[in-house]
Amino acid sequence: MTCSRCGHENASQAKFCEECGAPLARRCSKCGNALSASAKFCPECGEPAAGGAAVATSTRFATPEAYTPRHLAEQILVSRTALEGERKQVTVLFADLKGSMELLASRDPDEAREILDPVLERMMEAVHFYEGTVNQVMGDGIMALFGAPVAHEDHAIRACYAALRMQDAVRKYAESHSAPVQIRVGLNSGEVVVRSVGSDLRMDYSAVGQTTNVAARMEQMASPGSILISPGTMRLVEDWVRTTYLGRLPVKGLAQPIDVFEVVGATRVRSRLQARAGQGLSKFVGRHAEIAELAASLERARHGRGQVVSLIAEAGVGKSRICSEFVRSAHAEGCLVLETGCASYRKATAYLPVIELLRGYFQIEERDDTHKIREKVSGKILSLDMALEPYLAAFQWLLDVPPEDPSWPQLDPQQRRQRTVEGVKRLLLREAQIEPLVILFEDLHWIDSETQTLLDSLVESIPTARVLLVVNYRPEYSHAWGGKSYYRQVRIDPLAPATADELLGALLGDDPALAALKERLVERTQGNPFFLEETVRTLRDTGVLVGESGSLRLTRTVESVDVAPTVQAILAARIDRLPDDEKRLLQSAAVVGTEVPFSLLQTIADDSTEDLRRGLSHLLAAEFLYESRLFPDLEFSFRHALTHDVAYKSLVHDRRRSLHTRIVESIERLHAERLAEHVERLAHHAFRGEVWDKAATYCTQAGIKAQGRSAHREAVSWFEQALTAVRRRPESRETLEQVVDLHLNLRGSLYPLGDFPAILSHLRDAEALAQRLDDQPRLGWVSLHVGDYLRQTGKFADARTYGERAYAIAEKIASQPLKLAACQYLGLTSHALGDYERAAQLLRVVVEESPRRDSGAGEWRTQAGSRAGFLAVNYAWLARSLADAGQFDEAVAFGRTGLELAETLQTPYSIAATTFALGSVLGMRGDFDEAIPLLERSYATTRDWNITLYECHASRALGYAYVRLGRVEEGLSLLRRSAATVEARALAVQEARVMVALGEAWLAAGRPEEATASVSRALELARARGQRGDEAVALAAAAQIAAAADPPDWDGAARHYEAAIALSAALQMRPVLARCHWNAGQLELRRNQRQRAEAHLTASVVLCCEMDMRHLLRQVAGTLRGLGGTLFVAAERRDLYDYLAAGLAADQGIRVVVDVLGRGAGAPPLTVVPDASA
Repeated sequence: MTCSRCGHENASQAKFCEECGAPLARRCSKCGNALSASAKFCPECGEPAAGGAAVATSTRFATPEAYTPRHLAEQILVSRTALEGERKQVTVLFADLKGSMELLASRDPDEAREILDPVLERMMEAVHFYEGTVNQVMGDGIMALFGAPVAHEDHAIRACYAALRMQDAVRKYAESHSAPVQIRVGLNSGEVVVRSVGSDLRMDYSAVGQTTNVAARMEQMASPGSILISPGTMRLVEDWVRTTYLGRLPVKGLAQPIDVFEVVGATRVRSRLQARAGQGLSKFVGRHAEIAELAASLERARHGRGQVVSLIAEAGVGKSRICSEFVRSAHAEGCLVLETGCASYRKATAYLPVIELLRGYFQIEERDDTHKIREKVSGKILSLDMALEPYLAAFQWLLDVPPEDPSWPQLDPQQRRQRTVEGVKRLLLREAQIEPLVILFEDLHWIDSETQTLLDSLVESIPTARVLLVVNYRPEYSHAWGGKSYYRQVRIDPLAPATADELLGALLGDDPALAALKERLVERTQGNPFFLEETVRTLRDTGVLVGESGSLRLTRTVESVDVAPTVQAILAARIDRLPDDEKRLLQSAAVVGTEVPFSLLQTIADDSTEDLRRGLSHLLAAEFLYESRLFPDLEFSFRHALTHDVAYKSLVHDRRRSLHTRIVESIERLHAERLAEHVERLAHHAFRGEVWDKAATYCTQAGIKAQGRSAHREAVSWFEQALTAVRRRPESRETLEQVVDLHLNLRGSLYPLGDFPAILSHLRDAEALAQRLDDQPRLGWVSLHVGDYLRQTGKFADARTYGERAYAIAEKIASQPLKLAACQYLGLTSHALGDYERAAQLLRVVVEESPRRDSGAGEWRTQAGSRAGFLAVNYAWLARSLADAGQFDEAVAFGRTGLELAETLQTPYSIAATTFALGSVLGMRGDFDEAIPLLERSYATTRDWNITLYECHASRALGYAYVRLGRVEEGLSLLRRSAATVEARALAVQEARVMVALGEAWLAAGRPEEATASVSRALELARARGQRGDEAVALAAAAQIAAAADPPDWDGAARHYEAAIALSAALQMRPVLARCHWNAGQLELRRNQRQRAEAHLTASVVLCCEMDMRHLLRQVAGTLRGLGGTLFVAAERRDLYDYLAAGLAADQGIRVVVDVLGRGAGAPPLTVVPDASA
């Protein structure tokens, strides 16, 4: 059954159209009985069948050919071949006569047509005025499309203006004919696929998603006399029309309510720059050379040497903004500035830019009536120069004011034209005699022929006048002024990367987390400022960016940047202006990719070599492509990544899939001996060509290759595509094994990115499949990684259970790689729980038993990816475990060995892990001069390679080191970043430790409240999760905060130090113990408890000597000076004496002597004696 509203073919039993939602069955307006399609009267009650014969579509509205204006029909027929099979961005408009059945029920067909036809004519006239196409006339209404088959970049604006125009026209008709008619209009913007355009101009299309349905629903929800639009349309027109928000309303066919807006009028905005100005213009960056060129030309014009300057650029590059900044700058002071411009939807109206210019010159406002306009024009002209009086009629005529000159109606069109051109030109030149005149004429690519004639005449008269004429346009426009000596052409290029980054800094802010997004935006938009601003706006609209302009923040990782609807419309319209064959060639090139080898394009283009080269030369000239390589093979690239995207998306799915498949076959044939070099391209095309067996293979290979380069985001994308491809193949043991392996591969790249929720999902799926297959090796690796996930998320008991399960499987199947990996992860779990001795034991097993060479590809399924990388990371962890226990000599040795191994591998993950570990060890010992560069290198590596997991480690360690050295602000910034990432990624294993470090930084910054909150949270987390080492560190920090309080909480500080000392002693955390004794000694000195202070301080000195912690020893020695000048070392501790004698310089003010006399049994190894007593 065909829908009379939208023409969609529905199933015979359907009651409502599945495309637009209109009822399919006709019903009697009186009794509601169902009527046949041809019924003229109701068979039940005899009522005339309104909507049947009475409102049958008039023959002159039967097909689009009958009612489409000739100029539009020609455009459609010229482009219809190129349109078929394309996806187009459009705005759909539905309009109907509300209550037509009741209105026409008692009228005969002729009388009904007399009411309906004028309404339909006014609807269609409004659509055609803005170059939309009426695709269907449906009894009492129409369906129209803007953007297809005639392409327009401002299709939504045109549709809204058409809706306003038709409402106004029908309202005037109703008033003048006393006819009770009102129409309702609904609009929605979205995608359609053009199937075909018939010779009768009717377009067959398929809506993508709910494009048509939502437009129809908007119309049905509209009250008589109103216009409703959807959010999709509102996003494209919000600065161009005035609207009333009606709220979130349910729409039949949609799962969720949507925002609905009523259009109540048009704004005065006539250009994108004006639209953006209403929201506040962005920072004006760069363009110094262009402004200087305009300023120099104006200076020449001031001295009577008139100038014409053209600014030429593609859409969005900034022509209008440069002009706007110039005419409002100091350069234009003392000049009369007149501005006007052309608009795409006003090309059919002669002289409209001239009219706009005159309205500005005469200061005519919207509310001015005819009398007021005539008064303003006459007064201005006659006061300027009586010689201009003969042209008053021309000015009045242009401004829609009936001319007072009785001879004007007698003039023929040619004479009127001549008088108008001459009058406007004389007016402008006369003004230039009084003061320099700057005329800004924008967007000449949309100029009408009459205005062009006037402009050409004005240019001829400029050379001796004090006039600067500034025009701007896109490259497709041409004029005849190029040979004039007073003409200058300025090519406007996109912003340079540094300048684009400055603009993005103003739009987004300076958050370092936005750096990657900024880089991607500049790359995608090629520095086009409008595209940059609109893309940022789209990211804000979709919730990817939140906050205020200039201080935005990301809410989630941006994997790809979509084309903003406003940008897509501009680019699609430009592509549609190409000849059919060149457009098809551009689309084929887009399927190849942003980089297009000629040899590859040649295999899929259905053209001869000569035609292909000719088409490419035209696309080069039009600046869609450029030659990116000449040798050894010719290669082209899209000048703009967004142009590529729009061209690609304009193709329907079947056509794209076919081309992708042909490309795979061509690459395999052309590069049979070097497929590995082209694996990413093969993977891309195989996946999009839905060649699933090849896609699975190539995507997996591409993922492994990316993983090997530490390009983990790329690797994740490839592995996910491989997973999709494998699942599209028939299920078998082989494919299930591939799925398990891909889950494990994904874990390998998600791990450094810190995406643990995704890791768990993949591991659970892999675990279920491995159990189903009873595949012990794979189950062992899955168990291992589930255990590590549980460790990272703070579930240490469960983590140990899974680690032990992996170890048991390794023993059973005799897999050394799995066994050693299980030892590593069990060691890491012990480290997290504060059992550093057990951690070191397990990690020693790994480094001592690791084989000298890899036992085979795929054997080392750990994060490091290879035996050598695995070993380097284990050296790093062993170094950290030993350092936490104060075994610094061994720790440093193992740390250096791990770093040397990582240096030979040059893999970012290994470099990040080993530099962090060695830097942390050295920093813990107090060797900051060597530690800081290592930690800075680790942090830079993690940032450069998106290794989120180690970025948290590195930023914490580096930040804490900065704080220890007094660089508090730098350290605080890094620690806040680390804490935020740990929280966002749910990295529970790191949370308590980073909160302690942040608390100490807050304390150093003089913010005790924040310090207390951070450390209290750390203590709570550490106790809840059983992280005893972190608990000891948190207790020590809590003591520092209590001691620094105002007034000091002496007792609280002492209790915390006592608990910290007891716990760190039990865990053998000697570095923490040494620092706790020092701080506790300082506390007791402040409390005048000399004996207790001495006990703590001497204990700290002994520990510092034993661990070679010279930095801390010097700090403790400084405190010791408050107790006395001599250290007596027990005779049996000669080693202690030698270390102190060498380590404490004379300028420390402390003497070290051996207690040869002895101080009795059980005397401490070290005693402080005042100088007098000594």
